Amino acid sequence: MSAPETERRASPRAPRESRHHGRETAVQMLYQWEVGKASMVEVRKTFWRGPAAAEEMPEEQRAFAMLLADGVVNHVAAIDPLIAEAAQHWRLERMNVMDRLILRLAVYEFVHQPETPAKVVINEALELARTFSNDDSVRFINGILDGIRRKLERE
Repeated sequence: MSAPETERRASPRAPRESRHHGRETAVQMLYQWEVGKASMVEVRKTFWRGPAAAEEMPEEQRAFAMLLADGVVNHVAAIDPLIAEAAQHWRLERMNVMDRLILRLAVYEFVHQPETPAKVVINEALELARTFSNDDSVRFINGILDGIRRKLERE
C-alpha cells in the first residue's frame, strides 16, 4: 500500500477517533460530577487542570466533550426515566456508576444529537463500556440502549 493510500484511509478515521476521545472525556467529567457531587462549573475548573490538560486536547474535542457532559447534566431529569423504563428490574441508583453514566451519555446523544446515527451511538457506548467497565456491562448497556432506540424509533 502506498503512502497516499494509507493517508486516505487514516484521514476518515481521525474525526471518529476524535469524537470517541471526546466521549471518553465526557464520561470522565460526568464521573467527577456524579461521584464528586461537584457542579459542572466546578468540574470544568478542575478537570482541565488535571491529566486531561497535559494531553493538550484540541479545542474541538474539548468543546465536544463539554457539549456532551453539559447536555447530560442539563437533561438528566428527562434521560433517567427513559433508562429506568428500559432497565426493567434495575433501579438507576443500583447500577454501576460507569454503566449509568455511559447510558446517560448515549441517551443524550439519541435525543439531542440526531445527526449521529443510532448504531454509532450504541457502538460508541459499547466501546466506552469496554474501556471503563466490563464484559457484563457491555451486554447490559447494549440491551438497554437497543430497547431505548426502538422506543425512540431511531435507525
